[in-house]
Amino acid sequence: MVKAPQKGGRGGQRPLKVRLRSGKGRKPSSRRWLERQLADPYVLAAQREGFRSRAAYKLIEIDDKYHILKPGQRVVDLGAAPGGWSQVAAKRVMSVEGRGQVVAIDIEEMEPLAGVELVHLDFMDPSAPEVLRSTLRDRGADVVLSDMAAPTTGHSKTDHLRIMALAEAAAEFAREVLSPGGTFLAKVFRGGTEGELLTALKRDFAKVRHVKPPASRPESPELYVLATGFRGRA
Repeated sequence: MVKAPQKGGRGGQRPLKVRLRSGKGRKPSSRRWLERQLADPYVLAAQREGFRSRAAYKLIEIDDKYHILKPGQRVVDLGAAPGGWSQVAAKRVMSVEGRGQVVAIDIEEMEPLAGVELVHLDFMDPSAPEVLRSTLRDRGADVVLSDMAAPTTGHSKTDHLRIMALAEAAAEFAREVLSPGGTFLAKVFRGGTEGELLTALKRDFAKVRHVKPPASRPESPELYVLATGFRGRA
């Protein structure tokens, strides 16, 4: 079992203060971002434990609490690059051992991962659900994951609309490919699952909740919507 890094206290990782030499043309915002990355215990742990991104710990923490990933399940990871969530899913459903199956879909090319089948495709392409069903050998998915986020503009309302559009598209894809009883987990922004998306998820799933794992930075508006017990398509 992979454990998320501990913060502070005895036996935990003490946050590091990293100073960078100022580079030519480097914006202050870029410099702050680099300092934060290099001092982040989750970034350091991801490098140490071989995860492709610190985001892996978000899924680890969510799954440790809600147990959405089980050996033998079929998992679809939307917008999977660089592959941190797919790595966690592959380990937890035991796809490397041939028990479960993990399919990673992304419009970007992604380096191969053990236990993960890569599909180079835009998940919003009309053909994507059929391609996915074929990859799953005409069996439904047990879990659909989405940690996608549109590039931010700095304008909160615009960023909110863009992330919600992705979440709604991911939810529609999940309805197309999930088996009854399945789970959908997707990134949204704080306050962003009211209205049509939340209503639709409550209609189609037995339970819908918001979760914010410790690995999600406190200052970030991101959180996740977790919908379990898919009722199946009408």
